This record gives sequence, structure tokens and C-alpha cells, in this order.
Amino acid sequence: MSSTTFDLASKILRRADAAKAADGAAATQSSGPTPKELNEEVQEFVGTIWYSFVVVFFIYHVGLHVVQYIRTIACLNNEHQRYFATPQALWASFKKHLLNAPLLRQRHHREFKMSNAINVGTLPSRLQTLMLLGYFATNVGFCFWNIDYKNSNYSTIAGYLRNRSGVLSVMNMIPLFLLAGRNNPIIKLTGLSFDTMNLIHRWIGRIVVLEAICHTVAHLAKAHVAKGWAVAFKGLIASEFMYTGLIAVCSLTFILIQSPGAIRHAFYETFLTLHIILAAATVAGVWIHLKKRPQQEMMFAVVALWVMERFLRLARLTYRNIGSGGSGGSKADVEILPGDALRVTVRMARPWTFRPGQHAYLYMPSIGLWANHPFSLAWSDEEEDLSMASLTADEKSLPMARQDILEHRKTSMSFIIRRRTGFTETLYKKADIAAGGRFTTSALVEGPYGGEDLSSYGTVMLWAAGIGITHQVGQVREIVAAYANGTTATRRVTLVWIIQSPEHLEWIRTWMTHILAMPRRREVLKILLFVTRPRSTKEIHSPSSSVQMFPGRPNVQALIDQEMQEGIGAAAVTTCGTGALADQLRLAVRNRQNQWNVDFREESFSW
Repeated sequence: MSSTTFDLASKILRRADAAKAADGAAATQSSGPTPKELNEEVQEFVGTIWYSFVVVFFIYHVGLHVVQYIRTIACLNNEHQRYFATPQALWASFKKHLLNAPLLRQRHHREFKMSNAINVGTLPSRLQTLMLLGYFATNVGFCFWNIDYKNSNYSTIAGYLRNRSGVLSVMNMIPLFLLAGRNNPIIKLTGLSFDTMNLIHRWIGRIVVLEAICHTVAHLAKAHVAKGWAVAFKGLIASEFMYTGLIAVCSLTFILIQSPGAIRHAFYETFLTLHIILAAATVAGVWIHLKKRPQQEMMFAVVALWVMERFLRLARLTYRNIGSGGSGGSKADVEILPGDALRVTVRMARPWTFRPGQHAYLYMPSIGLWANHPFSLAWSDEEEDLSMASLTADEKSLPMARQDILEHRKTSMSFIIRRRTGFTETLYKKADIAAGGRFTTSALVEGPYGGEDLSSYGTVMLWAAGIGITHQVGQVREIVAAYANGTTATRRVTLVWIIQSPEHLEWIRTWMTHILAMPRRREVLKILLFVTRPRSTKEIHSPSSSVQMFPGRPNVQALIDQEMQEGIGAAAVTTCGTGALADQLRLAVRNRQNQWNVDFREESFSW
């Protein structure tokens, strides 16, 4: 009897202790923020991180522009520019060890390839890696932040994790969709390249998918504790709220599966179509899943960003390519060039102000209805509209409004496109079977995007490999013209072009003839041509001391060192071409950044 009484008393005491602990936990939780308030704080923290990111890089971008403007003004009439040739020690170290540094030793943009057809991708830079790891770690920390593990059971912790990861996944969809657009305002504000934005977009996408999967797993774990696995899985399709969330998670998971570089690059057109369809399914699923919940406000932002970006693209495409006054749309002349290349010259329906370093997206409905690809703008010319010839002398002498004058000024822009696979392969085959290896078709040009101003540098070294010359030839023309007009600080520009065969010179022969005939060209421009696969030594001859041709590959470090010794003022080294060349140049520039005030810039498109 006494034993039974003792057991009963022990049970009562344990229950009393448990009740006190529960009351204590409740009191503790009631005195602190509620789970809803914690989730709102997490949203504010993530938003603050993004605001801070934009503000910091905006200040950096503005500061660079101010420095470059001051340097340009100070050097217009300064032939020596000695002050600007000396690097600032702290800034030089930052560029050498973070801004321009690869992740490990040298490799950054040289692609990892499993075969000639399978491209795995590239490594991010050191600064990009630190930013991405920091943001990833922050998201992991926020998922588990401020949860009372001591006084909470397994089911409660799973509930916290479910809600927190779901909120973060939806919150991260805002920058995910913002960075995916071509008309991304952050590019303008921060000066970061589309290539960098695309990298950040891919990694934020992976974070969104992982958080969505975590959200689903945590929900199943919580339901399993209460009802078992069978009921937990059945509950995923028990209501509109549940199955729309499941649709969104499945869509995100499929995006993750098809996103690795090897798949993305091998089947890009298919990847892009599926990517858009799955992204739309994700947005629709999350929208319904969050119906009548506070987080749906974030989906309004996501949808608004997507709609605005698409509207801007459509508006720009329509305005640029649909002529006024019945003048018709843009037309493209396509012709075959030696070395499996094409020259595409687009006669725009409206005037276009060309800037060196720009790129545009080219649509040709007769080749691919929706297919569009970015190409560097190699050249642009202004010409008078042929319809002006129909006017009489009296009509031409009449005063014309500014808009009338602009309507009669036509822009033609040229691209050099190397034959690859997909769109370029189809385009090349159509030109190959056309009479004379050329044809004319309707075209749409979306852009322009990008642009690069090198007028503040006393020394400019432009490197190109193969088709990369398209990015540099317009820059050469701009610098030589500005030098003749006295509107640039540049006193020395060197173009280094690496080609496989002398026949590749035909790609830009007409344009280079124009450049070589420009006033004062010999005072500022030097051209070095390297032919890696000449058929004979007779093909290698230097036309003049300012245009020199060599067999084989260049010694990158030796040429950089020569430029450092002979250069004037601050220097810019830019490259467009293979990833291997870019990595060699980056290493050579970094080796001299403590002795030479030099900036390194690389033009690349990563997908």
C-alpha cells in the first residue's frame, strides 16, 4: 500500500514539475517576440542586407566615376601623367588579392570541360565567392535563429524551421527575379556586370530551392510526429493550400536538376524554355499557396518585377525596330566570311547612338521564332535614308524639324558571329545555301546593353582572341577619334589580336582600313597580330612598324611588362576572348599591380 502511495505521489510531483516548466516556458515565450514577429524580423534583416549591398556598390560605382572624371580632366593636356602612373598601396592590394583574384591560384574563366561538347562551367572569383558564401551562411543562420531549443519539443522546432525556411524562400525570390532581367536596375546603380549578376542569380536560385525543400521536409516531420508518415504524405494533396505548395516545390526542384552547367550549355534552348515554364509554375503555386497570408505581399513584388522587365523589353524591342512614318522595320544582311564566321549588318528602323563595348540581343524570326542571343556590337555607321533622294531641291532646302532630321538618319550596326551550334549553326547553313553566300531577312535587335568608357586612362591595352575582336574594334575607333579631337587622356593604345589563321583578318578588314586612315592614328595606335596556326611563314609579314604580325602565341607577361615600362599614366588592360587568355592576363596584371596603376577588365557572357 505504501509503495502504491509513493508511486502516486511521485507521478503527481512529476506532473506538477512539468506544469511549472510549461508555465515557465510559456512565460518566457510570452515575454519575448512571437514566432510571427521573429519571421518579420528575418524579412527585415534580409531586406537590409540587400539594401546595404546596393548602397555599398553604388557608392563604390559613383566614387570610381568621380575619380575617372577628375583624372580625364587633369590629363587632357598632360602628356606625361606621372602622378597617375603610381598605384595607391592599399587600393592596389585590394585589387590584387580580392577584386581581380581568382578563387585559388589562376583559374577563373577557363571552363571545365568533360568533352568538347560538355561544358561544366567556371569558378567564381575570390570576392564573388566570399559574397556568395557569406549570403548562404546568413540564410542558414536565419533558418535556425532565435529558436528556443531547450524548452521546445521536436514538433515545435520543426514548426519553427518550417515557417522560417518558407519565409526566407519567398523573400529570396524577390532578388532572384530582379537579377534575372536584362533591364536590371542594380546593374546601372552598382556598375556590376551582367555576368556577375547572372552568377548571383544562379546561387540565390539554389538557396531558394534548398529553403523550399527544407520547408517541405520540416512540415512532413511535424506532421509525422502527430499522425505518422502515411498521413503526413497524404496531407500534401489534401487541400488547395497544400498541393499548390507542392507544385511550387516540385517546379523548383526540377529547375535545380536541369540547371547544372553541363546540361545548361549542351541544351541551352531547351533549358531556357523549360526554365521559364517552371518559373511561372513556381510563381503561380506560391501565389495560391500564400493566399490571404501576409507573405503574399512579397509575391506581388515578384510578379511586378517580372511583368515590368518583360514590358520594358517588349517596349524597347518595338521602339527600336518598328520605323515611324511607314519606313518599315529593321533588316539584316547576312554574309559568310572565311573561318566559319558570319557578318550580320542590321539596318535599324530608328537611329541608334553607338558606344564601344555594347552588346545587343539579336532575333531573326526566320531562323528561330523566339531564339535570341547576345552578341558584341563590332561596328556602327550612320547613313542618310535613301528616301531623301526622292525629295526635290526645293523640298530639301525647307526648314525641317529636329524629329524630321532624326527620322532620315539611319543607323547600321554590324556583328561578327562565329559558327557554333543551335542558332548560329542554322544561320550559317542558310547563308551557305543562299546565292553568293548572303541573304537578307527581317531582324529585331534588343538593346543596347553595357558600354565601356576608357577615356580616363593614359595607356590602354586591348586583348582579343578570335571572335573577341568584335568587342575591341569599336573601342579602337573611339579612342583614335577622341585622341585626334583632344577629348581623351589616352596617349597610347595597343591592340593585341590572337587568331588561328590570316584569313580571319577578313572579318574586320574593311573596318580596320577605316581606322588606319584616321587622322593622327600613328601617334597613338599600335597593333600586334599573333597567328597561332599559319600555313607557311610567307603569310606572316608586318605591313608597318605600327602594325606587326607574329607567328605563334604571345608571351603575355612580357607584353604586359613592356607596356608597363613604356606606358603613360594610369592603365587599363581589357580582354574579350577565351577563358584561358583571360586567366593568363589576369595573372600577369596582378603580378604588376603593386608597381603599376593598372585596372583589369574582362568581357564575358556566362549562361
